[in-house]
Amino acid sequence: MTARKPLVATDRAALMLQLVPYLLGKGEVSVAEAADEFDVSPVEMRSMVEKLTVIGLPGERGYWQMSNDLFDIDWDLLEQRDLIVITNSVGLERAPKLTAREAAALLAGLQLARTVPGFGDSELFAGLLAKLARGASSTPVDVIVASGPVDAVRDTVAEAVRRGVAVSFTYKAPDAAPTTRTVDPMKVHIATGNWYLQGWCHLRQAVRTFHLDRVSDVALTELPITHGAEPVPALFAPSADDIVVRIRYPRSVAPLLGDYLDRAEIAADGADDVAALRLPDENGMRRTAARRGGAVEVLDPPEARHAAAAWAEAGLAQYR
Repeated sequence: MTARKPLVATDRAALMLQLVPYLLGKGEVSVAEAADEFDVSPVEMRSMVEKLTVIGLPGERGYWQMSNDLFDIDWDLLEQRDLIVITNSVGLERAPKLTAREAAALLAGLQLARTVPGFGDSELFAGLLAKLARGASSTPVDVIVASGPVDAVRDTVAEAVRRGVAVSFTYKAPDAAPTTRTVDPMKVHIATGNWYLQGWCHLRQAVRTFHLDRVSDVALTELPITHGAEPVPALFAPSADDIVVRIRYPRSVAPLLGDYLDRAEIAADGADDVAALRLPDENGMRRTAARRGGAVEVLDPPEARHAAAAWAEAGLAQYR
């Protein structure tokens, strides 16, 4: 049997914090069983239990006022039968109360987390929601997480994960024609207030990320999920078939480019900066370049320059 290491002060303090809830939950437990549970010797366990009787709530000016301000144990049971029973506990029954506003905020967060397919669809969330509602200092305000088109998509994806089948939907990327996709769902994310689905796209034969606001006509298929075990890349991680688009812009415009520059390689070019961006296709910068009124110039590849120029020309044609 491996000899136990002697407890240092920090270990003992940590054990004491765990010991009282354990003993209260047990009601009655032997010294040997408690020692085994906390991986200490019976002698050390007995010593910790005895020390409980000098721990409690301070009275005025930091002095103990009455005996019921301290923990107490049944000394007869401890001495005669090696049983631990706490007969007086202090403070632990005084559970902290959340304000109605704090409870409402947590309830809203739990309801949002509950919508994540494969994560929130469990009885754990229902229990936590009920406990929070009961544990507030006053009745929380009614919390309603507004539903929308994205909710129907998430519900269908959750059902697909439960059944182990792929989903099909129409996907409309910005400035692109709608495409019909069949996807083995892997993971659902929320980032910057938007929901995203990551899954194996049968059309592209690779893992793709889909903005759920751009998904419509979602439906379950009878195709079993065959790529559910594929590695899931980090959200917005570069793909092997991305293209590199280089743009030039005045430094004063950088804040307007937002997330594009977070993952870009940037180099100075006189008073301007040149950024190399990894994008899914050559159309990724045409809207942004046109919106900046000539401040953002697409340098290469040529396909990206032509796409931006054609998009701007089509926009101008609307005014003729």
